[in-house]
Amino acid sequence: MYRYLLLSLILLGMIEVKAQRVERVEPRCWWTGMKLPLQLMLHGERLKGASVRSLDEGLEVTAVHEAESPNYLFVDVSIDPEAPEGNYRLAVTANDRPVVVTYPVYRRRPGSAQRKSFSSADLIYLLMPDRFADGDPATNNTPNTIEKVNRSNPHGRHGGDIQGIIDHLNYIHGLGATAIWPTPLTLDNEPEYSYHGYACCDYYLIDPRFGTNELYREMVRRAHRLGLKIILDAVPNHCGSNHWWMKDLPFRDWIHQHPRYTQTSGLFYTNSDPHAAQVDIAACVDGWFDRMMPDMNLGNPYVLQYMKQMAVWWVEWADLDGIRVDTYPYNRKEEIARWTEAIREEYPHLNLVGECWINSPSLVAYWEGGQDNRDGYDSHLPSVMDFPLQQAIVDGIRPDSVGWGEGLTKIYYTLAHDLVYVRPNTMFFFGDNHDTNRLAYLLGHDYRKVKMALTLLATMRGVPQLYYGTELMFTGDPAEGHGGERIDFPGGWKGDFPNLFNPAERDQTQREVFDHARKLFNWRKTATVVHDGRMMHYNPLHNLYVYFRYTDGEAVMTVLNASHDEQSIDWPRFRERTAGFSGGTEILSDREIRVGEELKVPPVSSLVIHLKK
Repeated sequence: MYRYLLLSLILLGMIEVKAQRVERVEPRCWWTGMKLPLQLMLHGERLKGASVRSLDEGLEVTAVHEAESPNYLFVDVSIDPEAPEGNYRLAVTANDRPVVVTYPVYRRRPGSAQRKSFSSADLIYLLMPDRFADGDPATNNTPNTIEKVNRSNPHGRHGGDIQGIIDHLNYIHGLGATAIWPTPLTLDNEPEYSYHGYACCDYYLIDPRFGTNELYREMVRRAHRLGLKIILDAVPNHCGSNHWWMKDLPFRDWIHQHPRYTQTSGLFYTNSDPHAAQVDIAACVDGWFDRMMPDMNLGNPYVLQYMKQMAVWWVEWADLDGIRVDTYPYNRKEEIARWTEAIREEYPHLNLVGECWINSPSLVAYWEGGQDNRDGYDSHLPSVMDFPLQQAIVDGIRPDSVGWGEGLTKIYYTLAHDLVYVRPNTMFFFGDNHDTNRLAYLLGHDYRKVKMALTLLATMRGVPQLYYGTELMFTGDPAEGHGGERIDFPGGWKGDFPNLFNPAERDQTQREVFDHARKLFNWRKTATVVHDGRMMHYNPLHNLYVYFRYTDGEAVMTVLNASHDEQSIDWPRFRERTAGFSGGTEILSDREIRVGEELKVPPVSSLVIHLKK
């Protein structure tokens, strides 16, 4: 009798039996032939207790894991390497009510696993998309994003986008850059300060104010046609406070949680300190980077797997050429090393450069993959950002008067520490970036000193990175902090005056600095002696610094005169490196130089002499 009553009530709609719903599946798709195991994250309503099975041959469900939240399932999936490309069906069943989920599987591009990456042969152009160029004003404000465009607010959205980058790829290529590092392009849906992209609110979605996932992939295609590589800015350490999962975390320990807001101490050298207390290590790696940046817990195996797949997915889907890893030492070091190792196993030649903002070479070297660290730690990073050299470039070139151990000796001294690196020529070095003051400001707005720093970028060991606008003396307003220095590129917005993409609208100083950079960086594209050559440098005397990049058959002699006096080259002093060369071409002026003949170097200037036997 009870059964008949229950059935009648259901038919009359008086009792509602709610079925589960699948609203999100990540990663969004996958490929045959991948090494990284695939674990799907299913999110929806009432998924706890559901079974999952494949309805198609070629894709097999091997395990289903429940989360603490009833609205998630983690599903281990195996894809037959010979499976045909197509949409595969998964039946998610609870209460005898199956929901069919379609999952796309693609054939992997031939040679994808062996893709090449950026190296010391490249010049990296770093740009902040929101501040570079607005190619499609229609995307400036979208219904599903909180912050709207306000160019008058230095910390607000200004409207730069992917189309703006596409529109100016020829500018970047013509400057002599060979790779582009855009700061994060995924959705940052915070109510303010969302322009920088580092508070990700959806790891698989390009911010609609920048464009679409497809437009991002089209940007990569067009860049590749010009010989430009594209580098992903990955942020596994933290997400945004408005990330969709923050309202319903899969596990309580999906992020690091504290009784009250706890910011990271920033003491990331505790990871390598042999005397560090565990409480101090935890204060760094478990604290939040910012109130709007919850700290991800890579110690949770589902989080770690999610972040591995996220990075691999973007490389494979968009055909990327490398990864820059944000805030690398703010993670627990063993966990972030496993993340890096997994990506390198998938792509053995892919370069990953870690942001390890420490001004001590020995502490930076700790994070370089392959180091023989006393504690046995290996980050697996092929490259690390060279903050000690950045500081030395500024401190070495900036002063007008120098004493003992000052001036260009700072650069000489810092490079003498290359003994601590396994691969000094993979170090990622720069004069400024989006987190530092602008180089022109740091060098006292002296265009001659900026030109000297650009000469260093073109000829020094390592992988050089140029920050957008440094080639045009951008300064911004340091009093406004980061937002004031991350200025719009004049000409990137319709109606801008001047338009600095147009050479005719640059002033004399901007033209001189830009032409200096363009000449050197385009020459550098084919200067293999600079890409791979060894280095020898000479102690700066009277603030004149000379160093060589050399092979058995050629050499490049770089001369920096940071003094306010004209100085002559003392050729006999450099005989060790000039022996066998009769002369060469000075790249900046195209004049021929004879070894041994009088050569005067103007004050606050540089020479680059390409010597060939």
